[in-house]
Amino acid sequence: MEGGFIVIVLVAIMALVVIAKTAIVVPQQSAFVIERLGRYSGTLDAGFHILLPFIDVIRYKHSLKEAAIDIPAQVCITRDNVQVGVDGVLYLKILNPERASYGIQDYLFAISQLAQTTLRSEVGKIDLDRTFEERTNINISVVAELDKASEPWGVKVLRYEIKNITPPADILAAMEKQMRAEREKRAVILTSEGQRDAAVNNAEGEKQQTIKASEARKQQQINESEGQAAAILAVATATAEGIKRVAEATQAPGGQEAIQLRVAEQYIAEFGKVISHADTIILPSNLSDVASMITTAMSVVSQQTPSAQAKREPRAPAYGT
Repeated sequence: MEGGFIVIVLVAIMALVVIAKTAIVVPQQSAFVIERLGRYSGTLDAGFHILLPFIDVIRYKHSLKEAAIDIPAQVCITRDNVQVGVDGVLYLKILNPERASYGIQDYLFAISQLAQTTLRSEVGKIDLDRTFEERTNINISVVAELDKASEPWGVKVLRYEIKNITPPADILAAMEKQMRAEREKRAVILTSEGQRDAAVNNAEGEKQQTIKASEARKQQQINESEGQAAAILAVATATAEGIKRVAEATQAPGGQEAIQLRVAEQYIAEFGKVISHADTIILPSNLSDVASMITTAMSVVSQQTPSAQAKREPRAPAYGT
């Protein structure tokens, strides 16, 4: 009984070992390379697989996910013989697990070394001043060279990114001085351009102000001239109308007496003004005879009125006798 139990236990253990060796579950985004009796047999994709016990062996396990490899910092010499430290990161993916297993001993190490040598070659083609602005072109060139070299290894290089470009300390100090000088120069140029534009704008503003002021004075003079002309015309018209009214009034009944009264009033008013402003007055001999003065003035008016009326009335035609 004890011997039979031991046999059963041994058989169970062997069955478990066989099952462990033959039943394989491959995870997602993974690939297992199988060797049968020391030779490549096939590649197992994700899923459940059964192997031949003691014949099939899982030799390599690869991840099909995109992987990032850190490229160590190295010293590169630019075209103008300046040493700079450059490091980066490389992104790749396995496309053919068989080639990645048998095409090269260690594809990660090989790609890392190739990336460093390619980077030194690309940096050596450009000057230090252009290394910062040519980072994208350097990355593209490195990816192109690595992708070409890694194709037999079943690996696809997706992209390469430069992380840091570190010049020597003295070069950094010189670059800082240069950048500071460039900023100061640009600030001076911008200040001078601003002052120039401000002066031009001020001059243009003064010019426009002078033009507007001269136009305003011109228009003012025109308006004043037109106003004075209108005033003179109005005064002349009013004077003519007044003379006409006076002439008509002298011909009306009582007109002569009204004119005599008006002349007497004006004479007395003017004579009063003379007396109030003068210290010494020379009086005419006939001052007491105011009526005689008024009569004299009216005689002049009477002489002028018929003549003016004669000018206005048409002359009757003369007939022969």
